[in-house]
Amino acid sequence: MSVLTRTVLPVLLLGGLLTGCATHSDGTAPLNQRTWPICSLIGGLVGGGLGAIESAGWAGGGAALGILTGGLICYAQDGDEDDDGVFDRRDRCPDTPANTPVEHHGCPLPQYPASVKPAEPVQSEVVTLSDANDVLFAFNKSDLTPAARSELDSLMAKLQNADVVSIKVVGHTDSVGSDAYNQALSERRASSVADYLLSQGLAPSKLTSEGKGESEPIADNESEEGRAKNRRVELHINR
Repeated sequence: MSVLTRTVLPVLLLGGLLTGCATHSDGTAPLNQRTWPICSLIGGLVGGGLGAIESAGWAGGGAALGILTGGLICYAQDGDEDDDGVFDRRDRCPDTPANTPVEHHGCPLPQYPASVKPAEPVQSEVVTLSDANDVLFAFNKSDLTPAARSELDSLMAKLQNADVVSIKVVGHTDSVGSDAYNQALSERRASSVADYLLSQGLAPSKLTSEGKGESEPIADNESEEGRAKNRRVELHINR
């Protein structure tokens, strides 16, 4: 056997062996390049064994050549061990969980919460009917006066508009009388207004009523003028 043959044959055999080893057991996917130390060890053993066929002196050289060749062959295999679509050679995050979106270096993309469209603010309008303009109710009564019905009639087109979502009728009184009496009176007056609106065709699903008694004055109860302003009904219109 010539010197050239003795030199080349182990290298060819070693290269063929390691190239075959540089795949998984199914023979399709290349080993991850991080396994190159194992390939070097295998290469050293194979190279040493092949060199020993010639002589003991060749064994050492074959082992050294096998270590170098095995490491280079396995390192050159550019696999994708974590199946993230980025070759292991430039994968900076080699153990990415399956089905995780990654950037070009193989690291998971930052995940941001789905944007939530803020709810559109409710547009509200308050229409106030008070005794300061015209008397809404007779003294200590909850029956609407003709003037009050006329005012409500003038508002029906606005209240029945398709963009109106809800209407809340809120009754208020002045401070004459006890808190309990005024609370009950404000509730009866608010209900009286709501009933009239329903009789004029307003949808029941859009209408509610409540009384606040004398708890929310908007003027001084020490004067007749102030008390007249406090005796009121508010229509809270939400669109």
